[in-house]
Amino acid sequence: MRPAHEALIVIDMQNDFCPGGALAVAEGDAIVPGINALMDDFAAVILTQDWHPADHLSFASQHANAAPMSMTEMPYGPQVLWPDHCVQGSQGAAFHPDLRLDADLIIRKGFRREIDSYSAFFENDRETPTGLHGYLSERGITAITLAGLATDFCVNYSALDGAKLGYKVTVIEKLSRGIDLDGSLEDARATMLDAGVVLD
Repeated sequence: MRPAHEALIVIDMQNDFCPGGALAVAEGDAIVPGINALMDDFAAVILTQDWHPADHLSFASQHANAAPMSMTEMPYGPQVLWPDHCVQGSQGAAFHPDLRLDADLIIRKGFRREIDSYSAFFENDRETPTGLHGYLSERGITAITLAGLATDFCVNYSALDGAKLGYKVTVIEKLSRGIDLDGSLEDARATMLDAGVVLD
């Protein structure tokens, strides 16, 4: 068992990000058994869950003539326009059926229509908090280990924000999978390493 000041944060292990889902990450489901096994090592386990309204503005369907995976500008900066995914209450938004749900906390993110949310800590304006930092601080947690989907987006953003907030951050690469949109996976790895994140 790891020390009590360490937490495992499992990022977005949801049906829509697994094979057959609306925004499937290759082999996304293959990491579930390893993540389940890892949970027993930690006194604190947090799950994050993408939780979008059906008309979320990060969906390409909400923009005239926009193709999924194209880019747009939002008030907070560049934004990928995604296929509709993880709509609140849908089967796609549900956790993978084999994932253990005996976690201490589930953080839902991306529920504000006008702003996307990759990070477990902040929405994409980099300012609006999810509440996770407050929870971890109250529990005296200073080190976090991340696993889940997708390495180059939600895991990456969570790792960078965690490092910026002063946590010792480790990403378990073999228990994460990436989308790799135009080289985004290598870029994410380099950025995380530059920020002092340990890639295990």
